[in-house]
Amino acid sequence: MKQTILFASFLTLTGGAIGFLLRPANVFGHQLPFSVVITRGTDLRGLNQLLVPLAQQSFNDVLAGALCGLVAGLVVGALRRRA
Repeated sequence: MKQTILFASFLTLTGGAIGFLLRPANVFGHQLPFSVVITRGTDLRGLNQLLVPLAQQSFNDVLAGALCGLVAGLVVGALRRRA
């Protein structure tokens, strides 16, 4: 059981990190900083509010990566437990 939790935790963090690194870029080719991504762009003001959809998409990518990592970790942990 501890191995399953360990694999799930490790791969969740890894998946989230990969999702963060592969987040989309704005029209200038720059990715949004972590603080903007994690708040889904709620702290953006003025013209920067045009970047809110990009911040939301970036957050969704990070979340999707973390969830994929969680599922993979649970599967790997369960398979190792059976062996």
